[in-house]
Amino acid sequence: MFRAVFRTLFFVVLFVTVISHASEWRFSIGAGLRNQTPVVLIGGVGYSNLMLYVQGMGFHNGPNDYWCGVRGSLLWTFFKDFPFHMDAGVSGGYEYAESPNEMHRALNKANNAMYALPYNYKETADISIELWTHFYGLYTQISVPVNRYREHDTKKLLWGAGYMYEF
Repeated sequence: MFRAVFRTLFFVVLFVTVISHASEWRFSIGAGLRNQTPVVLIGGVGYSNLMLYVQGMGFHNGPNDYWCGVRGSLLWTFFKDFPFHMDAGVSGGYEYAESPNEMHRALNKANNAMYALPYNYKETADISIELWTHFYGLYTQISVPVNRYREHDTKKLLWGAGYMYEF
């Protein structure tokens, strides 16, 4: 079974690489860090100067100890034929995280009642204006939320940084 999956994946990557070099189609894959979601995997597909990125990831370590996030971005690329280029556009995303709070647990245990949640959490769902800068695969991303649908203990400015390979 592993051979079949490997063989299929090999031919898909070969096909995408040939298509991307034979036309205006662009593809990218990478990983990065964000201030709301610690680690994200990124995939992108574009045609000419228009680019669509999808990024997200999650981690579960037990009850009240996990995080997850997903964000999609529709961007227009400026200076795409140069090593340094920029993308500007709009994005939408949702991010959520919970972590245990031992002080709140101790307070509840001492009073034999539930006065505080035994965990901290952050949550945001927003539509943002984005600006990405790329330099030989390294990228930075700044998202300025225009409209927040859900907000609890979140940053006013969202950012990200990482590495993407474009082919």
